[in-house]
Amino acid sequence: MAKVTTKKTAKPVPATRLRVVLAPGVFLGPGKGELLEGIAATGSISAAGRAMGMSYKRAWQLVETLNGYFKAPLVQAATGGKAGGGAQLTALGKQVLAQYQAMTAATEKACAKQVAALQKLRRR
Repeated sequence: MAKVTTKKTAKPVPATRLRVVLAPGVFLGPGKGELLEGIAATGSISAAGRAMGMSYKRAWQLVETLNGYFKAPLVQAATGGKAGGGAQLTALGKQVLAQYQAMTAATEKACAKQVAALQKLRRR
């Protein structure tokens, strides 16, 4: 996914940001996409949320929204404790993330000329 200016990046980078409206009030966009990527990478909802500067509660709310919308959960979580907890993307979660990443890449490619043209029009 394209990187944009955040607390962690020093300079703004031209980018497109795709937000898919799945249903009224249900969206799949950069935040949920990044959260799913983070869960896949870390095996943890809390670690993925923390990496984004997001509270555990907010990360869980986003996961619950996605899990409730699709025909099966996208994220499977295990209760913590001595044995540890963790979370992983289900097969459907991996499929949804791959589709979102493909749409994002296609959007960036389709808009590249126009983004470059806008960059030429900016103040220096």
